[in-house]
Amino acid sequence: MKSIVVLISGRGSNMQALFDAMLPCTIVAVISNRADAAGLAIAKARGIPTAVVNHRDYPDRGSFDTALSKMIDNFHPDFVALAGFMRILTANFVSHYHGRLVNIHPSLLPAYSGLETHARALRDGVKIHGCTVHFVTPDLDHGPIIIQAAVPVMQDDTVQSLSDRVLRAEHQIYPQAIRWLCTNLIELTDKGKVLLKCQNQLRSVLISPDLEQS
Repeated sequence: MKSIVVLISGRGSNMQALFDAMLPCTIVAVISNRADAAGLAIAKARGIPTAVVNHRDYPDRGSFDTALSKMIDNFHPDFVALAGFMRILTANFVSHYHGRLVNIHPSLLPAYSGLETHARALRDGVKIHGCTVHFVTPDLDHGPIIIQAAVPVMQDDTVQSLSDRVLRAEHQIYPQAIRWLCTNLIELTDKGKVLLKCQNQLRSVLISPDLEQS
């Protein structure tokens, strides 16, 4: 059975979704860069080993990433899942876990990389927003895409309401991506594309606003 280390910085709602999904893999550790991350208590309550590598204890990103990598490698994971891990990782760190490091991002990448994705989507007036699971590369939020979910943007949406809608979609697609990884159903090609070996895509179209309203 494949093993996973999960990295968090806060409450770890996507980590919780992975716990609840009964995945065909073992989460061998949860590691945070913050000792006060609420998700650590959740993991401990489930009997999952936890650790803290506080980024404030290191003079630069490189030394922090080296320490973090050593901690991760103590658990010998097959994959590392970022679940609200709020640190930009160095190229050396990313290269060390090439093809094994995945992230969930709250936008339909490559649109709205970085922070404040929901506010930017509302400001631009887009009608469809969403989330993306992707492999991590040195190019921030632009790694090969594994799966995406699209949600409609409502006329009365606030940043909070849109964030909540996207988060529900995140909790659906992140476990699915991890399930594919752990059952060897995903192939990362030399050209940086993701192939799903059991692809059975729906051909439905999300239109927002709904055409029936016109």
